[in-house]
Amino acid sequence: MSRSELYHVGIVVPDLAAASEHFTDLLGIEWGPIMETAELPVRTGDGLDVVVPNRARYSTEPPYLELIQETPGTVWVCNPFSNLHHIGFFTTDLHGDADSLTASLCPLELMGREGDEAPVIFTYHRDDLGVRIEQVDAAMREGMEMFAFRTAH
Repeated sequence: MSRSELYHVGIVVPDLAAASEHFTDLLGIEWGPIMETAELPVRTGDGLDVVVPNRARYSTEPPYLELIQETPGTVWVCNPFSNLHHIGFFTTDLHGDADSLTASLCPLELMGREGDEAPVIFTYHRDDLGVRIEQVDAAMREGMEMFAFRTAH
């Protein structure tokens, strides 16, 4: 696999503002801006094209935490066991690494898409323990460093 490195852990939370405040108080974490997309085009592992909302934010220093607002009816829901949603890696070969994970019995669950093209930007693969592996195209790194990981003021 061509993943370059672990860069974040995603946690689904029922209240983004409250969770941000909690982790700031608990761990002294500073947060980047809230990123909100009303209509994020994605494709499910079954090939269904859907549009879903997404609201999230990242901590400003590694190891990055990503807090994701719970959104019923999507993959971003809290569960009774753990709200650890995914472990995220940058990859230089999104398609190849998606195929490798799928072949390793970690099925593709969701992927970014642009029109008919998929996967683009990211993929989610869900393992038997219920934890997802997210791969993010390494071409996104610079933009994320400039926007998502910067301090919000």
